[in-house]
Amino acid sequence: MSRRRRARLGVDINADGVAETAEGILAKGDSAIHQVADVTDMAQMKAAAALAVERFGAIDVVVNNAGVMPLAYFADHERAWEKWHKAIDINIKGVVNGISAVYDQMIAQGRGQVVNISSIYGNGGFEGSGVYSATKAAVTTLSDSLRIEAKGRIKVTTVKPTGVAGTNLASWIVNDRAIMGIVGQRTGSYREHVADLVKGTMPAELTDVDSVKYWLITPDDLANAVVHVIDQPWGISLSDVTVRASGEDYLY
Repeated sequence: MSRRRRARLGVDINADGVAETAEGILAKGDSAIHQVADVTDMAQMKAAAALAVERFGAIDVVVNNAGVMPLAYFADHERAWEKWHKAIDINIKGVVNGISAVYDQMIAQGRGQVVNISSIYGNGGFEGSGVYSATKAAVTTLSDSLRIEAKGRIKVTTVKPTGVAGTNLASWIVNDRAIMGIVGQRTGSYREHVADLVKGTMPAELTDVDSVKYWLITPDDLANAVVHVIDQPWGISLSDVTVRASGEDYLY
């Protein structure tokens, strides 16, 4: 069976990063272009969508993936509030803008798919993640509302990853202790595994994706799950997907 060719538009605020991603796609034989845009700017997102239609003739799928994770306790508000406000803009407004930029085109086409990346943190309010959890809960609510409104015309999927190595989300954490709210009674093993990861001494069975003790998913693991969602027939919608490592320390 021949591999289906895909045409992609990469959109990111990081010019070098999005260009590198597009080059990697081209190297694998698929079509790709890229556009620098800020997801918090509606005009820029609509311009990116217009470019996709101009170059490819349609928009079949949009993946709203931009997000930041400023974990902090409310007692940290003086040093956290600026990152909290940016998180609200990126994590919530970015998804609203991403949906709005493609909505009319998908409705006109008669079909489309929106994949919104949420988080297990959005499953509830956790100690040390109040603002971040609220933004990710909002992503789930936006997805659910769109699914109801666009029934039979736009498929909607909410993807909730747990911890993902290599995403640079940790660079936004304000208080490192705030991560403990999501590991609970597994705090001891979590700290031990993080130390092993940093030192490069993680046991092989925890880094083997074919092991039931696999500890932390990678960006590739998450991307593969998103591709699986997208590759379903148009009549099948995987509406809510949690992506986690079988042996992780996260609770929810």
